[in-house]
Amino acid sequence: MNPVELIRKKRNGAELTRAEIEWLIAAYVSGALPEYQMSAFLMAVYFRGMTDGESAAFTDVMLHSGEVVDLSDVPGVKVDKHSTGGVGDKVSLILAPMVAACGVPVPMISGRGLGHTGGTLDKLESIPGFRTSLSVDEYRKVIRDVGVVLIGQTEDIAPADRRMYALRDVTATIESIPLIAGSIMSKKLAEGIDALVLDVKTGDGAFMQREEDALALANALVRIGTMAGKETVAFLTSMDQPLGETIGNWCEVVESVECLRGKQVPDLMEVTLVLGGAMVMLGGKAATIADGMALCRSAIWSGKAYEKFLESVRRQGGATDVLEQPARYPQPAATRDVLSECDGVVVRFETRRLGVLAAELGAGRLKADDVIDPKAGIILFKKLGASVRRGEPLARVMGDRPDAVKHVAAAVGSCIHSAPEAIPGRPTISDMVDKHGKQRWVTPTGY
Repeated sequence: MNPVELIRKKRNGAELTRAEIEWLIAAYVSGALPEYQMSAFLMAVYFRGMTDGESAAFTDVMLHSGEVVDLSDVPGVKVDKHSTGGVGDKVSLILAPMVAACGVPVPMISGRGLGHTGGTLDKLESIPGFRTSLSVDEYRKVIRDVGVVLIGQTEDIAPADRRMYALRDVTATIESIPLIAGSIMSKKLAEGIDALVLDVKTGDGAFMQREEDALALANALVRIGTMAGKETVAFLTSMDQPLGETIGNWCEVVESVECLRGKQVPDLMEVTLVLGGAMVMLGGKAATIADGMALCRSAIWSGKAYEKFLESVRRQGGATDVLEQPARYPQPAATRDVLSECDGVVVRFETRRLGVLAAELGAGRLKADDVIDPKAGIILFKKLGASVRRGEPLARVMGDRPDAVKHVAAAVGSCIHSAPEAIPGRPTISDMVDKHGKQRWVTPTGY
């Protein structure tokens, strides 16, 4: 095939065949197609989009560019969850052991943080000794024995996506719905799952800041999952404020452990329980999402979810003593509190900027090779709608880099806006999308 003609065809808005997409990706992975031609193809997709048929073919070809894990010997319906990324999003740390404790196997391949968003792998690796790099054979064994496994993408899973994502990152083609959907779903379908629940975030701290873009992505993801024969459900969740009370790695692990032991953090636990309820339903252990949420709450209050988390940490080489007694963890070298300059009510967060400031502390990466400081982070004492008094602490900034702590503490206050009266905001979860389309979501009372 002629790559120039295929690029021209896509540039002009025509639909590529599966054979043409397959040839392009195979040629790129083998090195026969140079990066400048793949860059041109990606830019053509960015501007012209893809049809449903192209998206399905694109995802399937990337999926089969590497190993597709076979978990058929693991009893039960295997269900995973994926988030499109946000600030303070530690849902996976609570959700995975909680759902596994309900009897649904959770094979989870997660990512690292980059820019303003945190990464599940970085959070897990703040636990001393925790191994996120397992072979496919180890991955299979852990999910079979423990019921939950949390690892990073291996060399064998969707290698075409790994190469293409790196290229998209430097060619301004990240924000393309068909490319995002293909990237997410090729990795998820390669895990060996039977069903998938998606957390598609929207708002200031999300990649898809506009709700209509987030809804379009949710629909694309659900269509691809459904066409692949997997039960797929997506929820639109708010990223107008950081999720939970902490932004960072170790501090988010601590908050997750506290929630596994029963602490109520309203926005964080609403998202966790709704996603978990959907996973338990898709896993065949509950008739409805509400019934699944009830089972998830029971797993928390009985202590089974917490024990499952400790079991999974031990199995992947992590130390559990610091989880059971967080005070034993090394303390940050510097800490500063951020005080309110006025009376009022918290009405707005500059969520994306808070994520960038956390990265500047060392909690995330502004460049791919940046070194993470697991102790760096921001603790929020006030969330949207909370009353504040002048001189009252709004947040705490901490880390091992005193100059960075000083700089970030000076900036955090300007990211938390207050007013004399509260302003109505969007719900934590606004919509659900499944194979039947979109429906407004209302979280059951008393979740």
